[in-house]
This record gives sequence, structure tokens and C-alpha cells, in this order.
Amino acid sequence: VQLQASGGGLVQAGGSLRLSCTVSGRTLSGYAVGWFRQAPGKEREFVAAVSRHGGSTVYADSVKGRFTISRDNAKNTVYLQMNILKPTDTAVYYCASDLTLSSSYVSTEAIRYEYWGQGTLVTVSS
Repeated sequence: VQLQASGGGLVQAGGSLRLSCTVSGRTLSGYAVGWFRQAPGKEREFVAAVSRHGGSTVYADSVKGRFTISRDNAKNTVYLQMNILKPTDTAVYYCASDLTLSSSYVSTEAIRYEYWGQGTLVTVSS
């Protein structure tokens, strides 16, 4: 399974970006998908995750109400819509996939995810 994250860039505080995570090599519907981020000098942290068919989602408290995760299994793509961006959202964003048989399973723990994309940089200026 290969994951390709894209959509990062430079945006002013209060602006929006949409990240995409495209999966190849396997059918996306077999995987829960999560987004994580790592800011300079900080540990990687969980951002959001979505279950295999999109029925369950979970968000970090820091992004709840501002970010929305969604997926289109027909396009093998998961999205992260980021609104009202803050300078504290500046980080490299990674998507990751977690093979699961459960339609409702979704995890916030990085160790649960087997495959990772290369990351896309989001920079929010004040």
C-alpha cells in the first residue's frame, strides 16, 4: 500500500486548505485512515481519523470544529478540510492507513497504522 499526501502550502491565519491522501496498491475501503502532524521540534500528534466507510470519525480537541475528515473510496482518496487555520497548525501532515475488518473501527494511536505517506507541509502565517 502506498499513500501520497498533497495539498499543503502557505496560508494566512484564518484561511483554509484541503489536504488529500491518495492510496494506491490496495482498495482503500479495507482501511481506516488517519491524519497526523509533526511541528518542528515537537512529537508527532494525532489530528483526525475516519473509519473504512466514513461512518465514524474522531478528532483531536485542538482541531475539533475547524477540521473535517472525509473519504471517497471510489477515488481511493481521503480528505482533510482545514478551516480557520492558526499558526499553531503549522506542521508536516501525514496520512496513514490501518487495515481493519471492522466498519466502525477508528484509532487515534499512531502505532495502529501500518502504512504512512511522505507528508505535506502546511505553514500558517500570522
